Formats: sequence, structure tokens, C-alpha cells
Amino acid sequence: MKKTISIVLCLMMIVCIAAGCGKAGSGDTPRSEKISIVTTIFPEYDWVRQILGEKAADADMTMLLDNGVDLHSYQPSASDILKIGNCDLFIYVGGESDEWVEDTLATAKNENMVVVNLLEELGDAVKDEEIVEGMEAEHEKEESDEHEEEGSEKDEHVWLSLRNAAALCKVIAEKLGEVDGANKDVYTANANAYIEKLRALDGQYKEAVAAAKTKTLLFGDRFPFRYLADDYGLDYYAAFSGCSAESEASFETIAFLAGKVDELGLSTILQIESADGEIAGTIKETTKAKNQTILTLDSMQSTTAADIQNGASYLTIMEKNLEVLKDALQ
Repeated sequence: MKKTISIVLCLMMIVCIAAGCGKAGSGDTPRSEKISIVTTIFPEYDWVRQILGEKAADADMTMLLDNGVDLHSYQPSASDILKIGNCDLFIYVGGESDEWVEDTLATAKNENMVVVNLLEELGDAVKDEEIVEGMEAEHEKEESDEHEEEGSEKDEHVWLSLRNAAALCKVIAEKLGEVDGANKDVYTANANAYIEKLRALDGQYKEAVAAAKTKTLLFGDRFPFRYLADDYGLDYYAAFSGCSAESEASFETIAFLAGKVDELGLSTILQIESADGEIAGTIKETTKAKNQTILTLDSMQSTTAADIQNGASYLTIMEKNLEVLKDALQ
């Protein structure tokens, strides 16, 4: 469902622009004030932090989804919209969950604002949302017919590919250079160093999958990890697609997934960080052995400002996910 912005919020944006929200200092001229950067989700926020590096103190950064709100259910507040309208650089995912952004930018965009749409930047690397065997159907038939006419919904979870992350960090560094030309060489150097870390971790994932006994993941939950699975040639089964709003699995879905656990001899059932464990637990109790381990892969959709204060970063979370993956593929 498309998210809309009220007339009141749009009027607030008009007032903001009229008051002179644009900021001077782009190009090679040193800035007299902090760069204002707004990101929607945690991975974007952390990538910017890494690229800013020692210049982070010269930036005013905002992560809109900072209290564990899921991307798929987020609605911007008046304060959020004003922050976007007043920023130098705005970064968002760009999928169906972000349709509200179109209205915001149409009202708020000014000549000084630089915008990064992750899906647009990745182009052909973006995948369609996928329904695999045994998965709960996400849409009623009439909604499916509508998607056939308008085109498939895109899988928004592009940040869960380390390879996508590397490509996007290069783009973000370039855009930061547009906003703050005086420090563009610093941003490029920081991005290159960070991209090397991403590529090194990508290599560790490849090694782990190559050494794994099984190549199949089974989720008693939503599955936002298609990009990760495709990067390393993994198969998967899940209760719901990555963008599904479903929260209850049918008997048929539970029985199918439990049967797959038995058929493939899987020792692990996976879920994402926001799960209550009910579906994964029911699948486990429906299997013959009933002795599987339930593990959690972090999709970074619930990362909060408090987590950041406690040291969470994109790389540390992906490193923890690698260890979980090694256990799941035994």
C-alpha cells in the first residue's frame, strides 16, 4: 500500500524551503557549517560513518528508523520530513516501502540537496521479490494480477549483500564529495579502505560456504536474505518472503518446512532478529527428530540508536551472521 504524506506535512516542507533550507559550501569551497545527512536505515547510516571517518565530527547525521521500527511499516513524522528537507545528503532504499519519499522530495527537494536511492544505484543487480516452494502466498489473487500488470515488486534488502554494500559505499563517497568537495579525497580514501574490509569478509563467506556440508537454509520466518543466498549459491526455504506482512503460518506451510528439515537432515532452523520464535519452534516440534537448533540471522531491520552506542556496526553484524551461517550449514 502506498504511503502518503498529509497536506499539513507538505505545507511544513514548503515553509521550510521558503525559510532557506539550502546550504552553501558545496564544491571545493570549505564549508562554514556541518554537513547534514539523513539516512533511513542502519546500514546506510553506518556506511556513511565509515566513509566520513575522521570527518564525522563535521557532520550532523540522522538515522530515521532508530528505534527498531521495521522499514516496511515506517511512516515519517513531521520532524522526520523537516530533517529531510533541511539536509544536504539524503539516502534511502527506494523500494515499495519508501513510496512516501516521492511526495517528500517533490515538495522539499532544493538545488543543494543530494539524494541517493539504493535501488536506482544498483540497477540491474536489484532482484524481484521471490515466492519459493512451500512459502505462504504474500498476496491475494487480485493483488498478484495487479503486480503482473505493473511489474514485480523489488526485493528491497539489498544491504544484505556485501558486494552490493561495496558498490553502494563507492557511490556514497562520490555523493559526499559533491556535498563537501574540499574533503572528497578523504571520503574516497576512507571508502576504498572500507571496501577492502567488505571484500575480505565476502571472501570469508565464500570459504565458509565452500567448506559447508549443506547448502540449504530453512527459515521459520520471513526471508530477507535472498541477496546473501544468491551471492554464495545457497538454496533456501522459508515461511514468508522478505517483505511479507504475514505473521502466522498455515498448517500446510509448517508441515512443508518440517518435512524439508527431515528430508534434508537439517540440524538448524533459522529466524530473523525480530522473531518471537513461535513459528520456528512449531516447525521443530513437527519434525521427526525434534532436536534442531534455532538460530538467528540479523537482517539489520531492528538495529537501534542504542545498539550503535553499544558498538554495533554493519561489519560486526555481518561477521556475527557469518558465524551463525557456519553453524547452520554444518
